[in-house]
Amino acid sequence: MQNHSLWPAPAKLNLMLRITGRAPNGYHLLQTVFQLLDYGDELSFELTSQSDIRLTCSIPELETDDNLITRAARALEPFRNNKKGVHIHLDKKLPMGGGVGGGSSDAATTLVALNQLWQCEQSTEQLADIGKTLGADVPVFVHGKTAWAEGIGEELTPIDIPPQHYLVVYPECFVSTPRIFGHQALTRNCETWKIRDFLAQGQPYIGENVMESVVFDLYPEVKEAYDWLIQHNPNTRMTGSGSCLFSTFDNQRELRKIAALCRWPHFIASGVSESALLSKVAN
Repeated sequence: MQNHSLWPAPAKLNLMLRITGRAPNGYHLLQTVFQLLDYGDELSFELTSQSDIRLTCSIPELETDDNLITRAARALEPFRNNKKGVHIHLDKKLPMGGGVGGGSSDAATTLVALNQLWQCEQSTEQLADIGKTLGADVPVFVHGKTAWAEGIGEELTPIDIPPQHYLVVYPECFVSTPRIFGHQALTRNCETWKIRDFLAQGQPYIGENVMESVVFDLYPEVKEAYDWLIQHNPNTRMTGSGSCLFSTFDNQRELRKIAALCRWPHFIASGVSESALLSKVAN
Protein backbone atom coordinates (compact mmCIF):
# COMPACT_ATOMS: atom_id res chain seq x y z
CA MET A 1 0.00 0.00 0.00
CA GLN A 2 1.39 3.40 -0.94
CA ASN A 3 2.46 5.67 1.88
CA HIS A 4 0.64 8.77 0.63
CA SER A 5 -2.69 9.00 -1.17
CA LEU A 6 -5.45 11.44 -2.11
CA TRP A 7 -9.10 10.58 -1.47
CA PRO A 8 -12.30 12.42 -2.49
CA ALA A 9 -15.03 13.43 -0.03
CA PRO A 10 -18.00 14.30 -2.27
CA ALA A 11 -20.92 16.55 -1.39
CA LYS A 12 -24.59 15.59 -1.29
CA LEU A 13 -27.89 17.33 -1.79
CA ASN A 14 -31.19 16.43 -0.17
CA LEU A 15 -33.54 16.52 -3.15
CA MET A 16 -36.42 16.42 -0.69
CA LEU A 17 -36.73 16.12 3.08
CA ARG A 18 -39.80 15.10 5.04
CA ILE A 19 -40.33 14.26 8.72
CA THR A 20 -42.86 11.50 9.31
CA GLY A 21 -42.66 11.17 13.10
CA ARG A 22 -40.34 10.43 15.97
CA ALA A 23 -38.64 7.29 17.23
CA PRO A 24 -38.97 6.25 20.90
CA ASN A 25 -35.51 7.72 21.58
CA GLY A 26 -36.69 11.13 20.38
CA TYR A 27 -34.88 11.15 17.03
CA HIS A 28 -36.85 12.45 14.08
CA LEU A 29 -37.89 9.89 11.47
CA LEU A 30 -37.07 11.15 8.00
CA GLN A 31 -37.64 10.44 4.37
CA THR A 32 -35.09 11.99 2.06
CA VAL A 33 -33.18 11.50 -1.17
CA PHE A 34 -29.41 11.82 -0.97
CA GLN A 35 -28.09 12.92 -4.35
CA LEU A 36 -24.32 12.52 -4.46
CA LEU A 37 -22.31 15.07 -6.44
CA ASP A 38 -19.10 15.12 -8.45
CA TYR A 39 -17.70 17.94 -6.30
CA GLY A 40 -16.38 17.97 -2.75
CA ASP A 41 -13.52 18.15 -0.29
CA GLU A 42 -10.25 16.27 -0.75
CA LEU A 43 -8.24 14.47 1.91
CA SER A 44 -4.68 13.22 1.81
CA PHE A 45 -3.41 10.42 4.05
CA GLU A 46 0.25 9.85 4.82
CA LEU A 47 1.27 6.92 6.98
CA THR A 48 3.91 7.72 9.58
CA SER A 49 6.29 5.69 11.69
CA GLN A 50 4.76 7.08 14.86
CA SER A 51 1.37 5.72 15.95
CA ASP A 52 -0.41 9.04 16.45
CA ILE A 53 -3.17 10.66 14.40
CA ARG A 54 -2.48 14.20 13.16
CA LEU A 55 -4.89 16.45 11.27
CA THR A 56 -4.04 19.56 9.31
CA CYS A 57 -6.45 21.61 7.23
CA SER A 58 -6.59 24.42 4.71
CA ILE A 59 -8.82 26.12 7.34
CA PRO A 60 -6.63 25.97 10.48
CA GLU A 61 -9.51 26.41 12.95
CA LEU A 62 -10.80 22.97 11.91
CA GLU A 63 -7.66 21.29 13.25
CA THR A 64 -9.30 20.10 16.49
CA ASP A 65 -9.65 16.81 18.35
CA ASP A 66 -13.42 17.14 17.95
CA ASN A 67 -13.26 17.24 14.15
CA LEU A 68 -15.23 14.33 12.66
CA ILE A 69 -12.13 13.28 10.73
CA THR A 70 -10.13 12.81 13.93
CA ARG A 71 -13.06 11.08 15.62
CA ALA A 72 -13.50 8.73 12.65
CA ALA A 73 -9.82 7.80 12.70
CA ARG A 74 -9.95 7.10 16.42
CA ALA A 75 -13.09 4.98 16.01
CA LEU A 76 -11.25 2.81 13.47
CA GLU A 77 -7.96 2.70 15.36
CA PRO A 78 -8.78 -0.45 17.42
CA PHE A 79 -9.13 -2.45 14.19
CA ARG A 80 -5.84 -1.51 12.53
CA ASN A 81 -3.49 -4.36 11.70
CA ASN A 82 -0.36 -2.25 11.50
CA LYS A 83 1.05 0.19 13.98
CA LYS A 84 1.41 3.08 11.57
CA GLY A 85 0.24 6.52 12.51
CA VAL A 86 -1.30 8.87 9.99
CA HIS A 87 -1.09 12.51 8.98
CA ILE A 88 -4.39 13.57 7.42
CA HIS A 89 -4.69 16.83 5.50
CA LEU A 90 -8.09 18.24 4.58
CA ASP A 91 -8.42 20.55 1.58
CA LYS A 92 -11.74 22.15 2.55
CA LYS A 93 -13.91 23.26 -0.37
CA LEU A 94 -17.44 22.65 0.92
CA PRO A 95 -19.12 25.30 3.11
CA MET A 96 -19.58 24.47 6.78
CA GLY A 97 -23.13 24.37 8.11
CA GLY A 98 -24.45 24.43 4.58
CA GLY A 99 -26.30 21.12 4.50
CA VAL A 100 -24.13 19.57 1.78
CA GLY A 101 -22.63 16.92 4.04
CA GLY A 102 -19.04 18.11 4.18
CA GLY A 103 -18.19 16.93 7.68
CA SER A 104 -20.01 13.63 7.30
CA SER A 105 -18.38 12.98 3.94
CA ASP A 106 -14.95 13.78 5.37
CA ALA A 107 -15.58 11.26 8.16
CA ALA A 108 -16.75 8.60 5.70
CA THR A 109 -13.69 9.07 3.49
CA THR A 110 -11.47 8.78 6.55
CA LEU A 111 -13.09 5.47 7.50
CA VAL A 112 -12.86 4.06 3.97
CA ALA A 113 -9.30 5.24 3.33
CA LEU A 114 -7.87 4.14 6.67
CA ASN A 115 -9.64 0.80 6.37
CA GLN A 116 -7.29 0.18 3.45
CA LEU A 117 -4.20 1.99 4.70
CA TRP A 118 -4.36 0.43 8.17
CA GLN A 119 -5.45 -2.97 6.78
CA CYS A 120 -8.45 -3.02 9.12
CA GLU A 121 -10.39 -5.53 6.99
CA GLN A 122 -13.76 -4.05 7.92
CA SER A 123 -16.67 -4.59 5.52
CA THR A 124 -18.62 -1.69 4.05
CA GLU A 125 -21.49 -2.46 6.43
CA GLN A 126 -19.14 -2.48 9.41
CA LEU A 127 -17.70 0.86 8.34
CA ALA A 128 -21.21 2.26 7.91
CA ASP A 129 -22.11 1.08 11.42
CA ILE A 130 -19.07 2.87 12.81
CA GLY A 131 -20.01 5.92 10.76
CA LYS A 132 -23.53 5.94 12.17
CA THR A 133 -22.08 6.59 15.63
CA LEU A 134 -20.45 9.74 14.23
CA GLY A 135 -23.46 11.12 12.37
CA ALA A 136 -26.64 9.99 10.62
CA ASP A 137 -25.38 11.13 7.19
CA VAL A 138 -22.06 9.26 7.34
CA PRO A 139 -23.38 5.85 6.12
CA VAL A 140 -24.62 7.15 2.76
CA PHE A 141 -21.12 8.45 1.99
CA VAL A 142 -19.53 5.16 3.10
CA HIS A 143 -21.80 3.26 0.70
CA GLY A 144 -21.18 5.87 -1.99
CA LYS A 145 -24.47 5.60 -3.85
CA THR A 146 -27.29 8.07 -4.44
CA ALA A 147 -30.07 6.73 -2.27
CA TRP A 148 -33.54 6.96 -0.83
CA ALA A 149 -33.19 7.19 2.96
CA GLU A 150 -35.53 6.53 5.86
CA GLY A 151 -35.24 6.06 9.62
CA ILE A 152 -32.90 8.76 10.90
CA GLY A 153 -31.28 8.74 7.48
CA GLU A 154 -29.39 5.46 7.78
CA GLU A 155 -31.87 3.07 6.09
CA LEU A 156 -30.64 3.35 2.51
CA THR A 157 -32.00 2.10 -0.80
CA PRO A 158 -29.89 3.00 -3.87
CA ILE A 159 -31.90 4.68 -6.62
CA ASP A 160 -31.08 5.85 -10.13
CA ILE A 161 -31.92 9.44 -11.01
CA PRO A 162 -31.21 10.74 -14.52
CA PRO A 163 -28.17 13.02 -14.49
CA GLN A 164 -28.95 16.59 -13.51
CA HIS A 165 -26.79 19.66 -13.01
CA TYR A 166 -26.91 21.90 -9.97
CA LEU A 167 -26.03 25.43 -9.02
CA VAL A 168 -25.36 25.30 -5.27
CA VAL A 169 -25.40 28.65 -3.50
CA TYR A 170 -24.06 29.39 -0.01
CA PRO A 171 -25.50 32.55 1.63
CA GLU A 172 -22.51 32.62 4.06
CA CYS A 173 -24.72 31.81 7.00
CA PHE A 174 -24.18 28.95 9.46
CA VAL A 175 -27.51 27.30 10.29
CA SER A 176 -27.77 25.42 13.61
CA THR A 177 -29.22 21.95 12.95
CA PRO A 178 -30.34 21.42 16.59
CA ARG A 179 -32.11 24.78 16.51
CA ILE A 180 -34.08 23.77 13.42
CA PHE A 181 -34.95 20.27 14.63
CA GLY A 182 -36.06 21.67 17.98
CA HIS A 183 -38.25 24.44 16.60
CA GLN A 184 -41.94 24.21 17.45
CA ALA A 185 -43.01 25.29 13.96
CA LEU A 186 -41.27 22.37 12.25
CA THR A 187 -43.69 19.98 10.49
CA ARG A 188 -43.24 16.49 11.93
CA ASN A 189 -46.25 14.56 10.61
CA CYS A 190 -45.70 14.29 6.85
CA GLU A 191 -47.47 11.54 4.98
CA THR A 192 -45.20 8.57 4.31
CA TRP A 193 -44.09 8.26 0.70
CA LYS A 194 -42.93 5.30 -1.33
CA ILE A 195 -39.86 5.51 -3.54
CA ARG A 196 -42.08 5.17 -6.59
CA ASP A 197 -44.08 8.24 -5.46
CA PHE A 198 -40.96 10.34 -5.67
CA LEU A 199 -39.62 8.91 -8.92
CA ALA A 200 -43.02 9.05 -10.62
CA GLN A 201 -43.01 12.85 -10.59
CA GLY A 202 -40.11 12.87 -13.08
CA GLN A 203 -37.75 15.75 -13.64
CA PRO A 204 -36.60 17.84 -11.90
CA TYR A 205 -36.75 15.10 -9.21
CA ILE A 206 -37.10 17.42 -6.26
CA GLY A 207 -39.70 17.62 -3.52
CA GLU A 208 -40.53 19.65 -0.46
CA ASN A 209 -38.06 20.30 2.33
CA VAL A 210 -40.09 20.83 5.51
CA MET A 211 -37.21 22.71 7.10
CA GLU A 212 -37.24 25.53 4.57
CA SER A 213 -39.94 27.65 6.21
CA VAL A 214 -38.30 27.44 9.64
CA VAL A 215 -34.85 28.32 8.27
CA PHE A 216 -36.26 31.18 6.19
CA ASP A 217 -37.93 32.67 9.30
CA LEU A 218 -34.81 32.38 11.48
CA TYR A 219 -32.16 33.22 8.88
CA PRO A 220 -33.35 36.03 6.55
CA GLU A 221 -30.10 35.93 4.57
CA VAL A 222 -31.02 32.42 3.40
CA LYS A 223 -34.49 33.62 2.39
CA GLU A 224 -32.97 36.51 0.47
CA ALA A 225 -30.79 34.17 -1.58
CA TYR A 226 -33.71 31.80 -2.14
CA ASP A 227 -35.92 34.63 -3.43
CA TRP A 228 -33.23 35.64 -5.91
CA LEU A 229 -32.62 32.09 -7.11
CA ILE A 230 -36.26 31.17 -7.58
CA GLN A 231 -36.75 34.22 -9.80
CA HIS A 232 -34.23 32.65 -12.16
CA ASN A 233 -35.20 29.01 -11.73
CA PRO A 234 -38.41 27.73 -10.07
CA ASN A 235 -36.71 24.37 -9.44
CA THR A 236 -34.91 25.69 -6.37
CA ARG A 237 -34.76 24.15 -2.90
CA MET A 238 -32.78 24.25 0.33
CA THR A 239 -30.70 21.17 1.07
CA GLY A 240 -30.90 19.40 4.43
CA SER A 241 -31.10 21.64 7.47
CA GLY A 242 -28.26 23.83 6.30
CA SER A 243 -28.14 27.14 4.53
CA CYS A 244 -27.15 26.00 1.04
CA LEU A 245 -29.70 26.31 -1.73
CA PHE A 246 -29.66 24.55 -5.06
CA SER A 247 -31.28 25.01 -8.44
CA THR A 248 -31.50 22.06 -10.80
CA PHE A 249 -30.92 22.26 -14.55
CA ASP A 250 -30.98 19.79 -17.42
CA ASN A 251 -28.29 21.71 -19.31
CA GLN A 252 -25.19 23.52 -18.17
CA ARG A 253 -25.44 26.47 -20.54
CA GLU A 254 -28.41 27.99 -18.70
CA LEU A 255 -26.85 27.07 -15.36
CA ARG A 256 -23.61 28.91 -16.09
CA LYS A 257 -25.48 31.96 -17.30
CA ILE A 258 -27.30 32.26 -13.97
CA ALA A 259 -24.18 31.39 -11.99
CA ALA A 260 -22.41 34.35 -13.60
CA LEU A 261 -25.06 36.65 -12.12
CA CYS A 262 -24.99 35.13 -8.64
CA ARG A 263 -23.45 37.40 -5.95
CA TRP A 264 -23.17 34.68 -3.28
CA PRO A 265 -20.44 32.04 -3.03
CA HIS A 266 -21.45 29.06 -5.14
CA PHE A 267 -20.29 25.98 -6.96
CA ILE A 268 -21.48 23.98 -9.95
CA ALA A 269 -21.84 20.21 -9.77
CA SER A 270 -23.53 17.28 -11.45
CA GLY A 271 -25.36 14.42 -9.81
CA VAL A 272 -23.81 10.95 -9.91
CA SER A 273 -25.24 7.52 -9.11
CA GLU A 274 -21.94 6.36 -7.59
CA SER A 275 -19.52 8.65 -5.84
CA ALA A 276 -15.86 9.28 -6.62
CA LEU A 277 -15.05 7.60 -3.29
CA LEU A 278 -16.59 4.35 -4.51
CA SER A 279 -14.57 4.60 -7.72
CA LYS A 280 -11.40 5.18 -5.68
CA VAL A 281 -12.02 2.01 -3.65
CA ALA A 282 -12.71 0.00 -6.81
CA ASN A 283 -9.38 1.07 -8.29
